[in-house]
Amino acid sequence: MAALKKGRNASATSKPWRSLALILIAIVALTGGMFASGHKTPRLGIDLAGGTSITLAAVPEAGQESAINKTNMATAVSIMERRVNGLGVSEAEVQTQGTRNIIVNIPKGTNSKQAREQVGTTAKLYFRPVLTTELAGGGAAPTPSATGNGSEQDSGKDKATDKATDKATDGASPSASATTQGRAVTDALKADETPSASPSGTAGDKAAPTPSATGGTSGDADSKLQAQYAALDCTKESVRAKAGEGSKSTDATVACGQNSQGQWQKYILGPAAVDGTEVDKAKAVLNTQSGAGWTVTMDFTDKGSKKFADITGKLAQNQSPQNQFAIVLDNEVVSDPYVSQALTGGNAEISGNFTQQSSQELANMLSYGALPLTFREDSVTTVTAALGGEQLKAGLIAGAIGLALVVLYLLVYYRGLSFIAIASLLVSAALTYVIMSLLGPTIGFALNLPAVCGAIVAIGITADSFIVFFERVRDEIREGRTLRPSVERAWPRARRTILVSDFVSFLAAAVLFVVTVGKVQGFAFTLGLTTVLDVVVVFLFTKPLLTLMARRKFFASGHKWSGLDPKALGAKPPLRRTRRPSAPTHTKEA
Repeated sequence: MAALKKGRNASATSKPWRSLALILIAIVALTGGMFASGHKTPRLGIDLAGGTSITLAAVPEAGQESAINKTNMATAVSIMERRVNGLGVSEAEVQTQGTRNIIVNIPKGTNSKQAREQVGTTAKLYFRPVLTTELAGGGAAPTPSATGNGSEQDSGKDKATDKATDKATDGASPSASATTQGRAVTDALKADETPSASPSGTAGDKAAPTPSATGGTSGDADSKLQAQYAALDCTKESVRAKAGEGSKSTDATVACGQNSQGQWQKYILGPAAVDGTEVDKAKAVLNTQSGAGWTVTMDFTDKGSKKFADITGKLAQNQSPQNQFAIVLDNEVVSDPYVSQALTGGNAEISGNFTQQSSQELANMLSYGALPLTFREDSVTTVTAALGGEQLKAGLIAGAIGLALVVLYLLVYYRGLSFIAIASLLVSAALTYVIMSLLGPTIGFALNLPAVCGAIVAIGITADSFIVFFERVRDEIREGRTLRPSVERAWPRARRTILVSDFVSFLAAAVLFVVTVGKVQGFAFTLGLTTVLDVVVVFLFTKPLLTLMARRKFFASGHKWSGLDPKALGAKPPLRRTRRPSAPTHTKEA
């Protein structure tokens, strides 16, 4: 029994060093990751760094109140994110607020007027015939098969459909195909007549004018379109954002799109043949019967069915790329499948090398054109960088004052023990700073003013955990025990109290995060994060450090400046073990 007890004590003495080493390794690893990522400071929110915050309210069409739902709002958020990214904006935030509002936060350095115009207008989705396409920058585009095949859903696949499907699965990606006839610019499609099947140039030739490309008869308009196409450099974000700007749906236009290799292509597109609002619904479907994998199915309205049948009938007579139609969202080509036959069933399927995610993304974009929603600008708040800097400075000053008051209290009341508490606060602050710096590029966390307030409140929560532990230890000393057993006896009870207290704080932060939106979530997130870190620091740093300090003469002897002086605490006389009385002896008479 004695050997077992000795072994347990030996094991216990090694644990403080293990815990301290573990938290030290964690701090070093996280700090190394912070420097390796290049993000050495936390990302600041708009209220601190400056920028523009736009609140948009969803407005349904008459009798379409049910259109304001989670799915449609998520689709709208996705489209607005594409628009903001098209402006070349980094670190922008687009998120829902409540059931019918969308908040768009755009950091400083962005044209706020242009941003408001981009996110506040309804997305425009069109189906346009492809007149010509090539890789951006003038290089020859690869010639794999098209991204997908429009196939009639109410009839069996014919040979042409089967052939297209086979090609589509041969290395092509469903996002946007890279089909072209070299650099040739082919004859344009007119909006009101069957397009020509023969190109006006051959592969390798210089681009030639496209007669009647605008759907009209003006040669000047065609020449202007050719000039725009020649000058279009889709590799530049600023150029892509303005491609086709100002063009009407009845005009031919230029546009950009990305192919399966991630390369940008430029297009000349004919007048819109089908409007996005004429798509009744679109969804991603796993087609196991034909082996096509993930596909995107579209159902059209009665009016859209007729238009779609007309345009696919014309396109099916042509050669690539003029047998393709481009699905254009906000003047960007998101897909350009080709067709081999007229699709007259009122529905169609786009197949290719889709994944579940890519097919769902395309289906969402197609569905957006049919959303009976518009968005009204409710409010616009602009914060200058100077004002944000003043707010951050004020927040840091408030935090410094709060921290100074806590430290002063610890020094006056706990004396030597305050060294352990201050060291624990510094460790908690270091972990909080490093993790916040890493969360910026990882999950987009931005430190706003409410989040700074959450960090300030956390100082008190963290200090409270130390106080609970220290008071338990002092209670044990008041009972007459020495410091080392007092620390070990006090820890289980202090641990339970700390965990319960932190659990309540974390639960409050979690509920606040779930039920609130916008900046208040920053406060809740920071409060929850620092509460979790409080548990980590108390268990892996404060308790092991106090265990080690209890072995030092300064603390173990109860020095008057240690904060553990038995006399100052009013301790009882030392507890002593009482011996059991010995059994009475009996003597026999002689």
